[in-house]
Amino acid sequence: MSRPPLTGIRIIELAGIGPGPFAGMMLADHGAEVIRVERIGSGKAGPEVPPEKDILLRSRKTIELDLKNPASQQVLLDLVGSADGLIEGFRPGVIERLGIGPEVLLTTNPALVIGRMTGWGQTGPMAPMAGHDINYIALSGALHGVGRKGERPVIPLNLFGDFGGGGMVLAFGMLAALHHAKATGEGQVVDAAMTDGSALLTAMIQTFRQIGLWQDDRGVNLLDGGAHFYDTYETRDGRYVALGAIEPQFYARLLDLLGLSDDPAYRDQMQADRWDDMRESLARIFLTKTRDEWDDLLMGTDACYAPVLSLTEAPEHPHNAARGTFQTAGGIVQPGPAPRYSASPTVPPQMFGTELDTDDVLSSIGYSEDKLTTLRETKAIR
Repeated sequence: MSRPPLTGIRIIELAGIGPGPFAGMMLADHGAEVIRVERIGSGKAGPEVPPEKDILLRSRKTIELDLKNPASQQVLLDLVGSADGLIEGFRPGVIERLGIGPEVLLTTNPALVIGRMTGWGQTGPMAPMAGHDINYIALSGALHGVGRKGERPVIPLNLFGDFGGGGMVLAFGMLAALHHAKATGEGQVVDAAMTDGSALLTAMIQTFRQIGLWQDDRGVNLLDGGAHFYDTYETRDGRYVALGAIEPQFYARLLDLLGLSDDPAYRDQMQADRWDDMRESLARIFLTKTRDEWDDLLMGTDACYAPVLSLTEAPEHPHNAARGTFQTAGGIVQPGPAPRYSASPTVPPQMFGTELDTDDVLSSIGYSEDKLTTLRETKAIR
């Protein structure tokens, strides 16, 4: 096989939590050399998370600097001179106040791609305000559509803002800007905002709404639990199963396997004013068997069925095991790199160690042992 597709790309990641590290993880998974710059003495990946157990920090090199120390800042700028990109997730204006804002970074390396990960973005009236995933997806409209009819919105973990609309969008933006920089020699700032990214994730729903196929309310539409054939159901053993039989042929197969093909109550699949009645009837049916029994009947058919697996169960499922969807590194079971390539390998997860990579990283940009000793004595590096 060839090398991982991002081999030869060097990214400097200023330590943060959540979406920034997720973007760094994705780049590292696909072959980029990602150097994480932690605060001297921090020793933490995030609140209450030992770094050696933090999946988001896998496959990195790590050094510690004091970015308020001019000598440490010069180390960072020397690293930037050898890098293709830099990721930071501070509030707007923070790195500028430290004296290492985009103007300084791009003067040091005009081809540098600077990925800036925030909730509200670098501009706009809310840019300087505090917030978290739930706030960003509330403002973008994404949160409004998640939940049961007549009930309050349901929090979809922190997947829409932090990771889907945040870290993954940042990783995409970094790659697009890196492609531009390679073609033109021109670096730039990537302004990745979780509000923007989570709004982007609603593109199809916004299309449906504007052509009259979606009501601007939750729990009453085709894909939000409004339809009886696109929902979850409890089983006799207190577990759950998921149905997604949208297309007529798949719906017909589901009815056939449930013994309902000749039941007129289910004949008109898209009669939305009867969805609630059909859901109540299906709910009673699914309570008659355990989840495993439903697996035996429906799994592997075109009924668009799957068991709802817990986070503990998912790595053990035969399909996930066959594909290596989950891998174990450092004793930690974790999602493996995605997507897969036909010619290029991805990087097997390597967990963050307790030792730093300072000498290795700084020697690679020409620092001598004497210079490293001096920087340690002045507490510019550890």
